[in-house]
Amino acid sequence: MKRLISFFIIVTTTFTISCSQTNQTDNTVNIDASGPAIQFAQLEHDYGTILQGADGNCEFVFTNTGTEPLTLSNVRSSCGCTVPNWPKEPIAPGQSSVIKVHYDSNRVGPISKTITVTSNGSETPIILKIKGTVEANPANQAAAGK
Repeated sequence: MKRLISFFIIVTTTFTISCSQTNQTDNTVNIDASGPAIQFAQLEHDYGTILQGADGNCEFVFTNTGTEPLTLSNVRSSCGCTVPNWPKEPIAPGQSSVIKVHYDSNRVGPISKTITVTSNGSETPIILKIKGTVEANPANQAAAGK
């Protein structure tokens, strides 16, 4: 009887451990060999330190690594100061495209925003990030003081 209970405990423990292991990915590739799949060249853009009123544009390049057309159904930012522009037409397998993002750099302070990308190539939305710091432009301060 003790052998049977020990055997049952070992089997249950082994099964529990094997089922609890997950396949973690970095949200850049849909590993499924069929259907659309999206892969980004990078998931984060760092503006570094820029001056107030500087160019707040950046691009996120992505590729359809799947076997069927990829469609972006929605791309939204975490606030109104960040405006994404994305392709509305399907992206063919093997083709690349760009999500353009404009950040309003007239706001002084740290930048930490997210862009959520929903497509038919991923079960969950992919989160893109922009970061950096906007410093006051001395030329703007001098003009305001006149």
